[in-house]
Amino acid sequence: MKYRYSLILLAAFSLLSISFTSSAANVAAGQEKSSTCQGCHGADGNSYGPDWPHLAGQHANYIAKQVLAFQEGKRSDPTMSAMVAGISKADIEDIAAFFASKDITTQEEKSEIKIVAAGKTLYKGGNYYKGIPACAGCHSPSGAGNRPGGIPALAGQRVQYIVKTLKDFRSGARNNDINSIMQNVAEKMSDNDIKVVAAYIAEMQ
Repeated sequence: MKYRYSLILLAAFSLLSISFTSSAANVAAGQEKSSTCQGCHGADGNSYGPDWPHLAGQHANYIAKQVLAFQEGKRSDPTMSAMVAGISKADIEDIAAFFASKDITTQEEKSEIKIVAAGKTLYKGGNYYKGIPACAGCHSPSGAGNRPGGIPALAGQRVQYIVKTLKDFRSGARNNDINSIMQNVAEKMSDNDIKVVAAYIAEMQ
């Protein structure tokens, strides 16, 4: 219990270090500027492939933060790092605002009911014995995330993308999370824990 609350407090204190997207971001301009992003992430931010995240409905400040992380080498992916090279901060904010303005749509194949149920239990309640906090504590019970805190929305993301992301945090391949919160959580999760919580997240509305 103390571990879960300590993570929430760490996330709250981290607000001081988060940069927000400009209120002057131009959604219409962002649609035009996002043309190269649409090849993978879709014309409306709903991605075409299971390895790529949906950007539709994601918080604009979180999208912008991740793009900057690729530019600065804090995240590494050959495709993304090349795609975002040279994009200005103003353009990033416009693109982020455009995708944030769209609605996420899910077309995932349904997982077994028992798998989704186990994922719901882990997402909402965590696992006390393993020291895994409830995902809902930071990402909200509905999976809507926390925009001011820079915590991403999860509801409706693809199973394969969630699995990859958690395994990357667990291995340290991804390490740009605030105060290493996600790394600390993921390292306590088994492959099955990751599988079931990803299945539940994908079916959240």
